[in-house]
Amino acid sequence: MFRIPESIAKLGKERIKGFPVEGFVYGEGPQKPELMLIGEAPGEFELVDGIPFIGRAGKELMKSLATIGLTRENVYITSAVRSRPYRWGTKKERDGTTTERKYNRPPTQKEILAHAPVLDYELANLEPRLIVTLGNVGLQRLLGKEAKVTELHGQLLERPIQYLNELEDTTFNWTQETYRIVPTFHPASVFYRPSHRPSLDADWLEIGRILGEMG
Repeated sequence: MFRIPESIAKLGKERIKGFPVEGFVYGEGPQKPELMLIGEAPGEFELVDGIPFIGRAGKELMKSLATIGLTRENVYITSAVRSRPYRWGTKKERDGTTTERKYNRPPTQKEILAHAPVLDYELANLEPRLIVTLGNVGLQRLLGKEAKVTELHGQLLERPIQYLNELEDTTFNWTQETYRIVPTFHPASVFYRPSHRPSLDADWLEIGRILGEMG
């Protein structure tokens, strides 16, 4: 199993201090995975157990993997941001009272930049056969803000990817080498937009076909 060094984790934790985020979840999977899956950030359940994609979205993801004969053990699961971004909101209880609680939210660009060295390390040291981005956050972290999952999902892209410009620290450079990437929708998207289901299922069948062609 591959695990980032504690020095890289410490760097990520230090860089994201002061943002409304909590915890830190490590990526998980083998050094040479069939797929490297890149999501957006851990949520409440992932934070509790320290394991990526174990909530409702995780169950959907495991179903998708199963359709192409893969399990969690065959893939490396990570995300653009490794701490849970949250916002405060109110929840109405059954007795009519309201309580303040934390809700998940998408990470901001500054939070993505803060944890860029963590994902950069994984991308440089893992040897996946294929990278699959889950939703716009993971896709745009690699290919820039112009990349849209609605336009690119299910397509095999062979392109350079972004990595943090260490001199400026607030911008990305492009790698010299190209990476094989298939974007698809975030597994949670089917909860609030069920119309994505057929596209998501078709994308995963295409991912399986591409892996098969790669031998």
